[in-house]
Amino acid sequence: MGKLLCPSMMCANFGNLEKEIKDLEDGGIDIFHLDVMDGNFVPNFGMGLQDIEYICQTATKPCDVHLMVTNPSAYVEKFAKIGASIIYVHPETDAHITRTLQMIKDTGASAGIAINPGTSFESVKEVLHLCDYVMIMSVNPGFAGQKYLDFVTPKFQKFVEEAKNYGGYKVMIDGACSPEKIKELSAIGVSGFILGTSALFGKEKSYQEICKELRKL
Repeated sequence: MGKLLCPSMMCANFGNLEKEIKDLEDGGIDIFHLDVMDGNFVPNFGMGLQDIEYICQTATKPCDVHLMVTNPSAYVEKFAKIGASIIYVHPETDAHITRTLQMIKDTGASAGIAINPGTSFESVKEVLHLCDYVMIMSVNPGFAGQKYLDFVTPKFQKFVEEAKNYGGYKVMIDGACSPEKIKELSAIGVSGFILGTSALFGKEKSYQEICKELRKL
């Protein structure tokens, strides 16, 4: 399977969002990544509901939603209804994460779990059979432009090795995802890459050129 290239749309040009979506799709991306923050679970605010709805309705490629919020179960149906194909939740924010993951699946969306730098494989292994995607955070969630946390790398190896025992979930990386990290992590079996300013946005090359280069790594 080839790499899943997933632009983090909080880094996109909101001055002309329709063109940005089209340029990214023409460039060869796979999934639009949409961050939702409540200023509580993470000390920041992410994309607005109207922006997320517009992207979901305009894009022809799938969209995922990353819920960095407290009580995520309250928002699952809302984001599934506006078009999210994948919904990620953090286990730390939900006392009944099993129920919430099942709720996501019941809407027809794919269920994803987001793993913070300080969250271990052992603490979530009981719910991995409900997960279609495991997104490992290589930075602390909430802000773009952070430095990659090297101590997280062995965790990628662990989740990749264990995937076959839990239904074959796909392992993703979110945070400081540079071309060097894409090359290193794809070699050990990481499937998807959330792309921000480290690899995709704010560069002199076109999205098409960049995506082509990243797929060759």
